[in-house]
Amino acid sequence: MTTDEELNLLDTQLRRLKIEYEMFFNNPAKRPPNDIEWKVLSLLRKFSDGARMNFAQRYRYNEMAQRYAIQSDLWRKKMRIREEGYRRPQDAILGVQGVRVNEAREAKRHVYGAGRDAKNGDEPFSVQCSDAANEREKVESLYKALAAAKQQAGEKTSGNFDSFAAFVKRKTSELRKQHQCSSVEYSVEVRNGEVKLKAKAKG
Repeated sequence: MTTDEELNLLDTQLRRLKIEYEMFFNNPAKRPPNDIEWKVLSLLRKFSDGARMNFAQRYRYNEMAQRYAIQSDLWRKKMRIREEGYRRPQDAILGVQGVRVNEAREAKRHVYGAGRDAKNGDEPFSVQCSDAANEREKVESLYKALAAAKQQAGEKTSGNFDSFAAFVKRKTSELRKQHQCSSVEYSVEVRNGEVKLKAKAKG
């Protein structure tokens, strides 16, 4: 099975897991979908180092790892409420509607880019550029990661891809000249619910 096929399988399993958990929380007699969740976690761990993936595949993996972490945080909260009982009106609302926006942001803050290092959930999505004008795939993956992070954080994405690519090209040239380096590492970081794009000289 190719990497793309396994990522497709992971996406399918994630969707199935979400449906199974919804059925579980709506049916007191149903058991949690532990078997499916184990399969999801096995696939997430398999690709956690990112070594077998190209930039597009790594971006896709990071998005799914982030989605699972946010959803699993929600399921954990709902599971606790289910076990303890609905003691407050807001607990009942949580059990039906899900976590509040700030709770989702907090969960996301700990997992963005988790696919890079299973031991370090805070490691950001990053790419290295040495000639941004001829590295469209890298710049596009960075743009998508930044846009996805901003969307989930409730921020507006300013500018289109062309303007972003022009910025990365200009910034890369400036930093390489300033630091006499071979490349520039760009990373998308989420801290305290705010999305930051950082650039660092490399090599």
